[in-house]
Amino acid sequence: MKEELIDILDENGVVTGEMLPRSEVHKKGLWHRAIVVAIVNENNQILLQQRSANKEKNAGMWDISVAGHISAGQDSLSAAAREINEEVCVMLGYRTEIKDFRYMYSFRKEQVFKEDFIERQYYDFFILRTTGIDDKTLYFQEEEVQAVKFVDLNDIQRMIAQKEIVDRPEVYQVLFKYLFRF
Repeated sequence: MKEELIDILDENGVVTGEMLPRSEVHKKGLWHRAIVVAIVNENNQILLQQRSANKEKNAGMWDISVAGHISAGQDSLSAAAREINEEVCVMLGYRTEIKDFRYMYSFRKEQVFKEDFIERQYYDFFILRTTGIDDKTLYFQEEEVQAVKFVDLNDIQRMIAQKEIVDRPEVYQVLFKYLFRF
């Protein structure tokens, strides 16, 4: 299987014109772009996914609904829709439109997981409010995800305190502010 190509960014988030396979991007610690999407249901609950035990980072931990890289030449919204379909197999189809995605903000983050796995990413964070998704009937990509569930804000706060969820304080702070309004 051919490895995903990713656009390389400079330290200011500007595309350089260079594209490299994902493994090379992380090995060299180059800046690139990723998305994070919180899927929120009609009960104001957030879909979480439990990362596969085989993942290179944060294996077995719970994470926000969907997160992933933006492929070379792709925009953030297209990447968000693709990742939702790939990771948690939610076919958005015609009932979900671009306007249903609420862009929250972008942030940059650097993390060194090991000497040859360095993440330098600009994230675009979206919230997708949707109805009719039942976590009991969702299929998911087993190479990426081993379980899914909807939780409320209290559950996420407990999971953060118990270090059961991927460390994404930048996302949780904005998500909590947004959801406390409803």
